[in-house]
Amino acid sequence: MKLRFTKMQGLGNDFVVLDGVSQSLSLSVEQLRKLGDRHFGIGCDQILLVENPHHPDADFRYRIFNGADGGEVEQCGNGSRCFVRFVHDKGLSHKREIRVETARGLISPKLEDNGLVTVDMGAPRFAPAEIPFIADADTVIHAIIVNGRPLDISVVSMGNPHAVQVVDDVDTAPVSTDGPAIEAHPLFPQKVNAGFMQIINRGEIRVRVFERSAGETLACGTGACAAVVTGIRRGLLDSRVLVHTRGGDLDISWGGPGQPVLMTGPAVTVFEGEIEL
Repeated sequence: MKLRFTKMQGLGNDFVVLDGVSQSLSLSVEQLRKLGDRHFGIGCDQILLVENPHHPDADFRYRIFNGADGGEVEQCGNGSRCFVRFVHDKGLSHKREIRVETARGLISPKLEDNGLVTVDMGAPRFAPAEIPFIADADTVIHAIIVNGRPLDISVVSMGNPHAVQVVDDVDTAPVSTDGPAIEAHPLFPQKVNAGFMQIINRGEIRVRVFERSAGETLACGTGACAAVVTGIRRGLLDSRVLVHTRGGDLDISWGGPGQPVLMTGPAVTVFEGEIEL
């Protein structure tokens, strides 16, 4: 089977995007893993599948699969921005703002006049059962044991689960050792994305994220949102924050409980091609 694809990136977080609107696609885990393989396939962090919606209020359905293992995940912030750029470039929609169905609800990405994309990521969720996280109650800070030592984390769902800790310097943070230990911690029954946040000032942070089933990527949109939200809840950040990732910058704002998180950043098409599966 020959498959047309578009390679895209958002702050170095890279994607293979597939049009499931103009054609019917049903790919196996093995085929998804081949697409994501950087040696034998195209190579990407995630595969994005654009489909017709099931929800009556949505313009499209958006599915996300990890390139490493072919597993489906609930949400990807950088992918959401690439999604908008893709449907516009392919002429699938001429709306500046679209309603997109994801595994965890509807989101509303918008193509701005300057070419950047703003995504309404929805309201963050803090109830342990919704993350999911094993705890008696929602508290701003939870103490867990990681690699034999106590660690303070804040947990949130941005459509996918995140555990964020504050560090002095993200360059020297133990991302490669603590990241996988937090990801697989038994208090997170569906695993978790591990975020490391360095606060520069109340309106500026640096972030690194060890992503669930993917490892560290150059940027994680939902991880940047999670860091800002947890920093605001802890009283460390203002409502609008510039987030520096290893792949570039995001502008993120949150008005408080019950309000959506707004994320603005770039989305770029790298190349298009065809692969034999």
